[in-house]
This record gives sequence, C-alpha cells and structure tokens, in this order.
Amino acid sequence: MVETAKFWDKMAAKYAAAPIRDQESYEYTLGRTRSYLNKTDHVLEIGCGTGSTALLLAEDVAEIVATDISPKMTRIALEKAESQQVDNIRFKVCSAYASAQEAAGVDVVMGFNILHLTDDLEGLLDMLHREMSPDSLLITKTPCLSEPSIGFKRFLFRAIIPVLQLFGKAPPVRSLSFKELEETIAGAGFKIVETGSYPAMSRFVVARRT
Repeated sequence: MVETAKFWDKMAAKYAAAPIRDQESYEYTLGRTRSYLNKTDHVLEIGCGTGSTALLLAEDVAEIVATDISPKMTRIALEKAESQQVDNIRFKVCSAYASAQEAAGVDVVMGFNILHLTDDLEGLLDMLHREMSPDSLLITKTPCLSEPSIGFKRFLFRAIIPVLQLFGKAPPVRSLSFKELEETIAGAGFKIVETGSYPAMSRFVVARRT
C-alpha cells in the first residue's frame, strides 16, 4: 500500500492539471451513470483521484464518500470541493480493499479506472458483495488492455507498461479483457445490468448486487 500511495502522491499535481483525454466518452459515461442515480442515494466511490467525477455527480445524490489511496490526491479533491462549495462529499484516504469494507448500507458503489489497478480484484469484488445490500449497484469503468477488439494496440500497451514501471512512471496494472472483467464481476455474485465501451478499450459495467 505504501509504495502505491507514494506513486500516486508523486503523480497528484500532474494528474489534477491534465485535461481529460476523451471528453466525449467521459461525458457519456457520466450520463449513463447519472441515469442510475437518485437524489436520495448514498454513494461510495473507490479510487476517486482528485475528486473530479465525485464533484460532478454530487448534485445528483444525497451523499458521496470518496476514497483514494493517495493523501495528496485526496487533499486536492478536498480543496476543490471547498472552493466549489460542495458539502455532501466526504473524502477519505484508504485502499480500495479498505474502502470496500465501508460499502454496507450504500445504494451505489462507483469505481472508475481503478479495478485494473487493484492487487486482488477477486478479493475486492468478494468483499463488496459481502458488504453491499441486495439490489444496490456497482458502477465501474475499467481499461481492458488484453481486449482483442482493440487490435494491435493491446500488444503495444502490454509492451510499454513494464518499461514505464521500470522507471517509476506506471503503477502495477492487471491486463483484462471485457469478457474476463465481466466474468470476474459476475463470479463475485453480481448480475450484469449494462455494459458498453467508451472509449473502445474501456469497459463500462453496471451490475446489481443479488
């Protein structure tokens, strides 16, 4: 946990300043996510980064608890919330697995661009299923670097990432296909409600806790 936190701490300022690479896909993801949210919902976001998505969705729900492993990322998120006068988000520093232990009683758990970065995806999903209430929703979006439909790019990504990791420029990454991701989510006891790919290599999944 310490090394991962240090990596994202170093990246925090650059991450916060970087523009969204695919604004159209990001906006579409927000729209699909909003379609499942209610004003009375209590939401847990795992891996919130600098809080951009939580801040955009805050007005659509009653409360968001947004967590991240990086203290610096979380600090930036809190500063953004204060400057925007958003008061229904609580930011916490903790790992994805520790976050999952707080999923009891929430209506929606969100995790955008985080599942492929977890050390134990199966363990995380199992913990979420144990803690979440029946009929609550899991809404995620995950880059899938082993997905055959993205063609030759998947080989480039898988070749480049180890080099970047060698120089401390990339965190540990799990390569998944769409099928593997969805089967892992379903295998933890969730029922897939919706899937989509925007952009092409990232799989948006909405699943219900059964």
